[in-house]
Amino acid sequence: MLPAVHERILFFDFMPTTLGTLGDLRPRFHLHTMPGVVFSDTSRRQVLKGADGIVFVADSQGGRREANVLSLADLAAGMAAHGLDLRATPLVIQYNKRDTPDAMPVAELDELLATIPCPRFEAIASTGVGVFDTLKAIAGAIVVRHRAESGDAPTG
Repeated sequence: MLPAVHERILFFDFMPTTLGTLGDLRPRFHLHTMPGVVFSDTSRRQVLKGADGIVFVADSQGGRREANVLSLADLAAGMAAHGLDLRATPLVIQYNKRDTPDAMPVAELDELLATIPCPRFEAIASTGVGVFDTLKAIAGAIVVRHRAESGDAPTG
């Protein structure tokens, strides 16, 4: 946990290395969560600096339409302010809270958040549905980018 003065607390976890390998790589993940509301420039810089990939978690509830759009735009603007390009960063969008009674149809969420082409997954994080699929997709996208940048050919 990173307590930030006058800000929300940011959480992070270290994923176990027992996830295995991706080809000849043994990935190690540091996951950070950030609130969906505009947060401090200091926190943004700390978390986004050196990020290899991003999972944007959208809230499927109908009342969160505008908040989802604003949050994604804020993420892109915050990255741009630090010389980072969201379009050039591995990105996966997760549509969370698919079990809520007022969950928007996926087609509507796609229309709202289709500003950047990327994989999208439905999830119910409270029960784990879709969470591993999301992590697997972002890990794969990061490995593909790493290999492209290093000139390594994919294995198997």
